[in-house]
Amino acid sequence: MRLVRIVLAVLLWIAVALCLVATIAPFFLDRIYYRGPVTGHFDGQRFFNPDGDALDISAARRNRLFRQQIFGDPTRPAWPARVAVTPARPPARVEGSEMRVTWIGHATVLVQADGINILTDPVWSDTVGPFGIGPRRVAAPGVRFEDLPKIDIVLVSHNHYDHMDLATLKRLWDRDRPLIVTSLGNDAILAAAGVDATALDWGQGAARRSGPVVTVTRSHHWGSRWFVDRSRALWSSFVVHLPHGNFFFAGDTGLGDGKWPAEAAALGPVRFAAIPIGAFRFDEGQMASGTHIGPRDAIRVWDGLGRPSALAVHWGTFRLSREGYATPPFMLRGMLRCAGVDPARFAAHRIGESFTVPPLGTPPAPPDYAALGHCIQAGRFDALR
Repeated sequence: MRLVRIVLAVLLWIAVALCLVATIAPFFLDRIYYRGPVTGHFDGQRFFNPDGDALDISAARRNRLFRQQIFGDPTRPAWPARVAVTPARPPARVEGSEMRVTWIGHATVLVQADGINILTDPVWSDTVGPFGIGPRRVAAPGVRFEDLPKIDIVLVSHNHYDHMDLATLKRLWDRDRPLIVTSLGNDAILAAAGVDATALDWGQGAARRSGPVVTVTRSHHWGSRWFVDRSRALWSSFVVHLPHGNFFFAGDTGLGDGKWPAEAAALGPVRFAAIPIGAFRFDEGQMASGTHIGPRDAIRVWDGLGRPSALAVHWGTFRLSREGYATPPFMLRGMLRCAGVDPARFAAHRIGESFTVPPLGTPPAPPDYAALGHCIQAGRFDALR
C-alpha cells in the first residue's frame, strides 16, 4: 500500500506540473503553424468558426478530463478493456463502378473506388496523446498495417492526436508517398515529422496526376497539439470527387450552423459519407457538444449531404468521453427508426468489416424530425449511459 500511495502521489505531482507548465510557459508550448491574410475564419493569428466558437470546454472541465485520463473515473459507464477484432485484408484495388469501404477504427476509413485507395485520419498507434500518454485503444486496427494496400490519397482533418498520428503518417509517407491533403497550418506539423502534405483553405482543391480532385470543405471544430496553440491550424471536412459519386469525410466536428453539409453536397452528389457519432457526452444526459456531434446531429449532417449511404465513425476505439462503449450506435439506430429511416442507410459497422457501397440512386425520404423529437422528449435517449 505504501508503494501504491507513493506512485499515486508522483503521478499527481506530474499532472500538477503539466498543468502549471501549460499555464506559466505558454510561449514555450505555443506554435505558429500558419501565416497569411485575414479571412472570414482567420484573424491573422488564429482560426475560428464563422458560425461561433466550438470550444465549449471550460478550464475546470478540461482539468477534470485530464485527471480522469490519468486516474480514471468510477462514475463513467464501463468500457471493455479489449474488443475482439477480425482484421480485414482489402484487395489491392477496386476498379470500375464498385466502391468498397473498410472501417479501420475511430476516424480511420479505407475507401477503394475507381482504382484509387483513400485513407482518412490514419491512426495505428496504441495511444493518442503527447509523448504516448493519452487514451489507449480498446480495439486493434481493422486492417493490419502490413495488409494495407498502397494508399494514393490521405485526408488529415486536423491536428488533434486521435486524428493526426505522426508515427502512422510517417510510415505511410515512407512506404507509399501518397498525396496527403489537410487544411492550413497542419502541413507545418507534418513537415517537422518528415512528411510532405498539401495544406489548403476551405473551398480549395488539390489533385495528383490523373487522380481525383480533393476539395477541403468547412466543418465546425478547433485544433491544438498543446492547450495554448489552440486554433493555430485549421480543421476541415473533405469531398473527394469520383466519377461514380463523391466521397465525403466529415473529420471531427460539431453541428455549428448546420449549413456546411449542404455546402459539400453542392459540389456534386455524395455517394458515400463517413460521419462521426461518438465522444459527444461530457456531462450526464448530454446529447451533443460544440465540438462533437452525437447521433441526433449526425442525422442532420447526413440529411444535409443528401442522405447518401453512410458509415458511423468516431466511436468504439478510444474512450474520449462519458457515453458507454456501444451507446452511440444504439442511439443512432433507435433515432433513425424514430425518424422513419432504414438504419442500413447510415450504418454502424464493426471495426474490420468491409462492405460494398451501392451506386447512386434516389435518396430516401427526409427524416421525420417531429417524430424524432417526440422520441427524444419521451426520454428514450438522453438517459442512456
